[in-house]
Amino acid sequence: MRAWLIAVGDRMPSWVSDGFGEYVKRLSRELPLVLTEVTAKSRDPARVNAEECQALMAAIPKNAHVVALDGRGKQWSSEELAEQLGRWRMLGKDLAFLVGGADGLDKAVLERADQRWSLGPLTLPHPLVRIVLAEQLYRATSLLGHHPYHRG
Repeated sequence: MRAWLIAVGDRMPSWVSDGFGEYVKRLSRELPLVLTEVTAKSRDPARVNAEECQALMAAIPKNAHVVALDGRGKQWSSEELAEQLGRWRMLGKDLAFLVGGADGLDKAVLERADQRWSLGPLTLPHPLVRIVLAEQLYRATSLLGHHPYHRG
């Protein structure tokens, strides 16, 4: 099983690339995580969300289980995320995590998602979401593998 983080935005600061890269490296054996960045080409605010939607949908790997990161989604503790990851593994499909732009995810993307995941009630900057998502996936794999990383 492989996981994809499909996120709106590119040209992230080095601290984002470094932080995300650290967890990608740690996940490489248990849950390879691939980043796909998409952007809107239009500068017209009325069209940006539609273009982001189209780019996100096009980037979803065939037959992947899609999880949209959405503030109105389900919140999981780290332990609950580990249990969820165990269930996802049983599906036998790749995972695709979708992160929208400044205006969030388009309704069509949310409807396409198999699940919605909220990282909590705080509004996080989109670059930071990449790191938090990767770290929580690493924590979940550590919990499933009885690795001492999680001490909560």
